[in-house]
Amino acid sequence: MASHQMMLKEVIKKADILLEILDARFPDETRNSEVERDIARSKKPFIIVLNKCDLVSKDTIEATKKRLSQIAPTVFVSSKERFGTTMLRHKILEIAGIKGRDILVGSVGYPNTGKSSVINGVAGKHKASTSPISGHTKGVQLVNAGSRIMFIDTPGVIPFGENDEYIQGLLSVKDATHLHDPVGVAMKIIEKMCAGNKTALESFYHVTIEGQDSYDTLLLIGRQSNFLRKKGEVDETRAAVRVINDWQKGLLMIQASS
Repeated sequence: MASHQMMLKEVIKKADILLEILDARFPDETRNSEVERDIARSKKPFIIVLNKCDLVSKDTIEATKKRLSQIAPTVFVSSKERFGTTMLRHKILEIAGIKGRDILVGSVGYPNTGKSSVINGVAGKHKASTSPISGHTKGVQLVNAGSRIMFIDTPGVIPFGENDEYIQGLLSVKDATHLHDPVGVAMKIIEKMCAGNKTALESFYHVTIEGQDSYDTLLLIGRQSNFLRKKGEVDETRAAVRVINDWQKGLLMIQASS
């Protein structure tokens, strides 16, 4: 973990401007206040990038952007749909405000939030070859994205804390077999789905949710899936594994119908 932290600090130190890459489905969970404080201490500008915006409704993403824009300039993108990358390019040039030389851009975020895909989206498929940063190790490279924008391609990976297992489950960093508390992770997924698109959750599992909390909803899903023990009790772990697997396979999306 120490090596990740050192790499993260190196990215912040070298960059002219930082991008904090968040997953648009759960922006608050993928923010990191400690990293934001490090950026603030460095007096470097930063842009919040809401990636994977194709997986949430337009109303949700607009509300999230409005809220987070009070903290830092916020842009939402979909690397998959190639949406928002031109806006992000313009925002980098505007916020950095650097004339006469290339702008060094660092991206930071948790694993699987899409740092690499954002870089590739801005740089384009035919990005220029990489070159080493003068005075740094050969492993630290620059990616020429054009328009004087140079990405530092050494990943600014935010290390997970001891209590971040549920984030690792949500981000598909760990599958159900490697989670210590799959029931807790499944409950977090159910909470997200109920807040963002309860109808889709009900339809997918053929259940009706009427005021049940996330644990009771998990039991409903388990009973409907016939995950029962010998005495007829719901096998909550088996139900949790199904919910986590369905989420990580992309079968459950927080996408309300327009």
